[in-house]
Amino acid sequence: MCAAATGRRQFLGGLLAAGLAPRPTWADAGSPTFLSAAATSDGRYLLCGIGADLTIRFRRPLPDRGHAAAAHPTRPEAVAFARRPGTFAIVIDCMTGTERAILTAPEGRHFYGHGVFSEDGSLLFTTENDYEAGRGRIGIWDANAGYARLDEWDSGGIGPHDIKRLPGSDVLVVANGGIDTHPETGRTKLNIPTMAPNLAYIADGALLETAQLAPDLHKNSIRHLALDAQGTVAFGMQWQGDGVVSALVGTHRQGAPMTLMEAPQPDIRNMEGYIGSIAMGADGRTIAVTSPRGGLLHLYDAASKQLIKAEALADICGVATLGPAFAVTSGTGALRQTDGQQTIGSRQANLQWDNHLIPIATP
Repeated sequence: MCAAATGRRQFLGGLLAAGLAPRPTWADAGSPTFLSAAATSDGRYLLCGIGADLTIRFRRPLPDRGHAAAAHPTRPEAVAFARRPGTFAIVIDCMTGTERAILTAPEGRHFYGHGVFSEDGSLLFTTENDYEAGRGRIGIWDANAGYARLDEWDSGGIGPHDIKRLPGSDVLVVANGGIDTHPETGRTKLNIPTMAPNLAYIADGALLETAQLAPDLHKNSIRHLALDAQGTVAFGMQWQGDGVVSALVGTHRQGAPMTLMEAPQPDIRNMEGYIGSIAMGADGRTIAVTSPRGGLLHLYDAASKQLIKAEALADICGVATLGPAFAVTSGTGALRQTDGQQTIGSRQANLQWDNHLIPIATP
């Protein structure tokens, strides 16, 4: 980071302390467009801000491997979640690198690596496992009071992983993966024969609606979510059954049945039953999913429900909307912008990018 930028941030910090400057925004942290966890070649862990030009705008240390993060909607602050079954999350001032708070899961709980802020940024919602009860929970934290824990709600299912907000509201949509785990058995899946994944819509603790897959797909764990501006939810799944599943990607609107994306069996087989991340295009017409196991990016046409492109990239996982195209990251350090037909831009970092590329939605 250049000396001028460092000096500016120190100057701003002094003004803030004196009450003479407006509160910092994401612009003061280098105007990143995305967040991503990463690892260095010597085994250190970071949370990075990435610009729309795919340059790294900041690097902040993490105490352990990160999974995903939640970006505050107004101030340059992020909550970095440990890889499940982690019991802590770190709140980082992305402008200074200061650790603002540590979230510790209550006794009998662990985090699932994802969270989302309320629309006004006052609350943080986290997906958690009540592992003795074998039930998913949503933790509620006060982001304006040092991230004190306020309450918790039932997630509407087992194994909640990703969580998003419907646009313009505080209605939460939760990907209940359906898989029961317990820290004493590590990441062992305890209930595969009876798992029942769902999407759950929750407002103020009330379960508004759940949507489930057909019975023959009950071993298709719903894991990751993306939304368009109209509230359509796209979801990526991870198959826990035998053989090749019929679909790994679907969409849903409240009050309607689930819709599954279609692809030739060889293309689905090449994904090795595993969707790592998902994004929806800015116009809602295209759904992008990644498989680090298969080393593939798949693009689907949301209207026709058909696979329109498969693109290879070793150890790909992170994906997010970037203009009319998508940004993707890889464990090899690659960052690319692609529209499915060609690579629009690319950079190489001396880092191993972790699973997710988190958009920063600023006012």
